[in-house]
Amino acid sequence: MLKSNLLVLYLSYRDPRVKWFAKLFTLCVVAYAFSPIDLIPDFIPILGYVDDLIIVPIGIVLALKMIPQVVIEENRPKAQEILSKPRNWYTATLFIIVWVLLAAWLSLYVYNRFFS
Repeated sequence: MLKSNLLVLYLSYRDPRVKWFAKLFTLCVVAYAFSPIDLIPDFIPILGYVDDLIIVPIGIVLALKMIPQVVIEENRPKAQEILSKPRNWYTATLFIIVWVLLAAWLSLYVYNRFFS
């Protein structure tokens, strides 16, 4: 549900019917949700997860209230369609294999060049 709502917000952000201040707030919420940098670092006991459990959902709810309902209803099916598409694991596997082979080749090259 959280991922779906974030995708709806992202799609709604790009809609011209959304007012500029709602776009700005929505952009901040989506960027914060996907950002690896937290307002309160996760290593702080209890408080570290406050932003993940409270701040992000409240931001999503507020952003959804700022966006016209028509825009949200148009973007919900689009978000569900994007989320339901199958992932192309073959391509991802191919890229991982290429990177592993490249790293192995580079390691052997450096070892043979500088350590033997």
